[in-house]
Amino acid sequence: MEKIEPMAMQSQNGKETAVFAGGCFWCTEAVFLELKGVESVKPGYIGGKTENPTYEDVCSGYTGHAEAIKIVFNPALISYGELLEVFFATHDPTTINRQGADVGSQYRSEIFTANAKQKELAAAYIDLLNEENTYGKKVVTKVTDATTFYVAEDYHQNYYNQNKEKSYCTYVITPKIEKVRKVFKDKLK
Repeated sequence: MEKIEPMAMQSQNGKETAVFAGGCFWCTEAVFLELKGVESVKPGYIGGKTENPTYEDVCSGYTGHAEAIKIVFNPALISYGELLEVFFATHDPTTINRQGADVGSQYRSEIFTANAKQKELAAAYIDLLNEENTYGKKVVTKVTDATTFYVAEDYHQNYYNQNKEKSYCTYVITPKIEKVRKVFKDKLK
């Protein structure tokens, strides 16, 4: 299992890293793979106590980890603010430890920041959403300093694109992809 330490999430070679937890990582990975400027998306686990957790460990709810994605992006093509916009438009940031039928702390809404600027931007974006009452409820998304990110098992990588015919993909992920393609046309690859 690949382990990515927090310092490795800083800017490198003009690229930056964003880490978002917004429910099932199959969904969030598929959404962000659609965006121009996104160079890679890796599903994994972050924010817990257990070292080298497995999917089964995380699903137990006892590790403290969230299912998350690590995005490497080119800020000359897509900004961190634009990634935040897509993140908040493609999951429900008003529910604690839940996204649709997926329930448990591993499905929480959380942003793991790589630096002070990301933390400031994420907090300001949440404040704006709450001030404008965008969801009719308070945004409960946490903003936390990034900790060790563990890349998920190989069978989770690029899951949607390899399993579009499966019912979860058809009924849960495909509508999110369609929304991104409609709402964020100018940001697509």
